[in-house]
Amino acid sequence: MLSLSELWFLLIAVLFVGFFFLEGFDFGVGMSTAMIGKTDRERRTLINSIGPFWDGNEVWLITAGGAMFAAFPHWYATLFSGFYLPLVVVLLALIGRGVAFEFRSKMRHERWRKTWDIIIVVSSALLPFLFGVVFATLMKGLPIDAQMQLRPGFLDIVNPYTVVGGLSVTFLCLVHGLLFASLRTVGDLRERALNMAKKLMLPLAAILAIYAVMTYFMTDVFAVRGWALWIMVVLGAASLGLAAYFVRQKREAWAFGMTGAVIAIAFASVFIGLFPRVMVSSMGSAFDLTVYNASSGAYSLKVMTIVACTLLPFVLGYQIWSYYIFRKRLNDQHHLEY
Repeated sequence: MLSLSELWFLLIAVLFVGFFFLEGFDFGVGMSTAMIGKTDRERRTLINSIGPFWDGNEVWLITAGGAMFAAFPHWYATLFSGFYLPLVVVLLALIGRGVAFEFRSKMRHERWRKTWDIIIVVSSALLPFLFGVVFATLMKGLPIDAQMQLRPGFLDIVNPYTVVGGLSVTFLCLVHGLLFASLRTVGDLRERALNMAKKLMLPLAAILAIYAVMTYFMTDVFAVRGWALWIMVVLGAASLGLAAYFVRQKREAWAFGMTGAVIAIAFASVFIGLFPRVMVSSMGSAFDLTVYNASSGAYSLKVMTIVACTLLPFVLGYQIWSYYIFRKRLNDQHHLEY
C-alpha cells in the first residue's frame, strides 16, 4: 500500500503529465502561428483556438508547484533555489505570453501586432525548452550536498544531454500543437497544420530516439527501473508510429491522441526512473533527495490529502466542461478580439 509521501509523489507526477499534455498543445499552437499563419486573421484564429483553454491549463503547473511546496518542502527549496535564474525566465516567459495573448488585439497597428506575435512565438518555444532542460537535469543529477544545498555550475544545467532534452520537448509540443490546430480549424489552415505535422514526424522521431539513447548511457534510470522504462520506450515508439500513420490518413483526432500519449509516457518515464528519488545527487547516492527524506510530516500530508480529494473533482469538472463547450472548429470568421 502506498504511503502518503509516495501518494503525493504520484499525484505530483500526474499533475505534471497533465500540464504537459494540455499546455503542450498551447505551446505548439503558439509556435505554429509563425509557421502556418500566413495572415493576421489566420494568426488570430490560431490564438483563438486555444483562447478558452491556455490559462486553465497553466493551473496544472501552479497546482504541481503548490503540491511540491506543501508535500516535499526540501525538494521545492532545493530545486527552486538551484534553478533560480532558469525559473525566473520561465516565469517571465509565462507572463509575457499571457500578456501577448490579451494585448495583441488592443490596437490595429501592424507593428504593434507583430511585436506581440514575436513574443508569443519566442515564449512558446522557450518554455518547453526550459522545462525539458530542467527535467533532464533531474535525471542526470546535480551537485546536491548533505545539507540538501544545490549550487550548480553552468555546465551542470547546460550540457549536450539537457539541451537535447529541451529540444525533444520543444519538438514534441510543436507537433502536438499543430495537430490540435488541425482539430480546431478548417480549410487551408487545417491542411497546412496537418502537412507541417507530417513533415516534422521524422525529425521528431529522430530527436526522441537520440534522447532515449543518451538517457540510457548518461543516466542511471534504466539501471534503476530497467524493465519498466523499456516498456515505456516501446509504448512511446508505438504511439509515435501510430501518430505518424494517423497524420498521413488525415485523422487528426487520433493523431493528437497519440502525440498526447507520447507526452504522457515521456514525462511519466521521468518520474518512474527517479522513484523513490525526487532529485539525483551527482555527489553520491547518499545525498539523493527522496520521497522520504524530502517530505512533510504525516499530519500535513493527511490534511492535504483530505483537501485535495474534496476540491479536485470540482476543478476537473470545470475543465472538462470548458473543453466540451468550446469543442467546435473555428474558421477565419471567428475573430474574437480581432
